[in-house]
Formats: sequence, C-alpha cells, structure tokens
Amino acid sequence: MKEEIKIFFTALMFYTRIPCPKNIDHSPDYINKATRYFPLIGWIVGAISYLAFWLSSYAFDTNIAVFFSLIAGVLVTGAFHEDGLADVFDGFGGGWTKEKILEIMKDSRVGAFGAIALIFLFALKYLALNNLFVKIDTEDSVLIALIFMAYHSLSRLTAINIVFTSHYSREDENSKAKPIAKTHSYKEIVGAYFFGLLPLFTLCFYQWKYTLVLLSLFALYYFSKRYFEKWINGYTGDCLGAVEQIAECICLLTFLASWKFI
Repeated sequence: MKEEIKIFFTALMFYTRIPCPKNIDHSPDYINKATRYFPLIGWIVGAISYLAFWLSSYAFDTNIAVFFSLIAGVLVTGAFHEDGLADVFDGFGGGWTKEKILEIMKDSRVGAFGAIALIFLFALKYLALNNLFVKIDTEDSVLIALIFMAYHSLSRLTAINIVFTSHYSREDENSKAKPIAKTHSYKEIVGAYFFGLLPLFTLCFYQWKYTLVLLSLFALYYFSKRYFEKWINGYTGDCLGAVEQIAECICLLTFLASWKFI
C-alpha cells in the first residue's frame, strides 16, 4: 500500500503542480509505474476545472465560467501537455528528418507553428465546451462534473496507449529534456484503463451515446501512432502531450456532435 501511495504521488508530482510529500522524486522506476494513475490525474484536473466552472458560474455567465475552467486546467498542470503540443507542431512543421524534428522539439522556445496551434486549441476547447453546455442541463452538477472528468481522463488514456504499443524515439538518453515513462507492466495497463474509462461508463447512465467517443479516440490513437513512427520511429514526451491535448478536443467535439445528430 505504501508503494502504491508513493506511485500515485509520483504521478501527481510529475503531471501536475499540486504539492506532494518531500520524499517523492523523479525516480525512473516510479515514473514508469505512475502511468497506471495518469488517467486518475485526469479525474483530479477535471474536478478542479469543474470547481472553477461551478464557482465562477455564480457570478458570471456560462461562457465566462468555461473560460475560468480552462485557466484552472492550465494552472494545475503547469501547461505541461500544452507545451508538448506546441513543440510537436513546431518540430513536425519545421523539420523534414527525424534528427531535425527531434532537435526542434527539444528547443524550449515556441515558434510560429506552436503558437498558432495553441491559439486554435484553446479556441476549439472554449467553443466546444460553451456549445456543449448549451445543449445539456447545466443545473445538473453531477453530469457537468462527469463530463469534465471524462474528457480529461479519456484524453490521458489515449496518450498513454501510445506508450503501451510503441517505443521511445530518442536514442541518446542524455538528450531528453524531461523524464518520461518508457516501460510498463500489466498493472499499468489495467490501472490506466480502469481510471480512464470509469467516468465515461458512469456518463452512460445519462446517455449511451457518450460511448461513441471511443471510436473517435481510437482513430486519433491509431493515426497519430502511425504518423509518429513514420517520421521519428516512435514517440517522445512531447508527442504524448500533443495527443492528450488533441484528444481533449476530440472528446468535446464528439460529445457535442452526438447531441446534434443522435
């Protein structure tokens, strides 16, 4: 039990800015094991984002409350995944070989491709959430909270699936800018799927059509994995961050589309 608690706090420290006990560090072994709790971190980020939405909705309209929920999500994660998205768009937008792509992604500066990607990303999230809450009953606080938790947990499950089925791209271990999970056991797979899917299955008590998001997310996983393996022979931490952020958008858009067409 003590080891599981340490693994959880490793995940919490690695994927968020939430303070953790001082004995938690970036041990590669624990970071690998922490992938089992990556979708659970999505529950926490989603809950905090919902709390920001709920509190601000008492003073402002829904569109402003959505804006504050996005700010809360960025603050609690330290823009960890958004940074990965920007690096991926800069790398793949400006590089034409594996070496050049990896070199650009390692650069901490944000280029034009990355900045434009972030603008579109936040605009899409904001519009999708705002339009989704127009469709559903915003007085149902449980449903809104589940939506926040579901899209955050599912997006993290989608990203970590690439770790389960692909391999780390960088050959020089000293070249990586951040520690990253690169191995896994059945415990990581079972844990990730349990925490990743539970909020979605709970949503099914409201509407079965929420499960359609699994098809969209599988398509994202499949094509992004193929794309990364084609160009850089695997994945990096930035690739996982990019997939997580795109998966958030796809979750929200699928939820929204299911309300319109089904």
